Amino acid sequence: MSIPAPVATGTFLYLIMGVVLLALVFASRLTGRISKDNADIANVVVIISTIATWLFWLCAWMHQWHPLIAPIYGE
Repeated sequence: MSIPAPVATGTFLYLIMGVVLLALVFASRLTGRISKDNADIANVVVIISTIATWLFWLCAWMHQWHPLIAPIYGE
């Protein structure tokens, strides 16, 4: 059984989004805009929020792909 293409594409895009946001935090730390403690907190926030939004998207996509409730047509 293989992974559906939309799931792989969406996962890749969320991975790219997380890496870009982590790079922004790293760049902010290098330029001195935020302190080391705030950069550590920002890293945790970026990682947790990226995983949470990816998981929400995946659940919404799976629900639309295989709905649990099917319509019942009257006769």
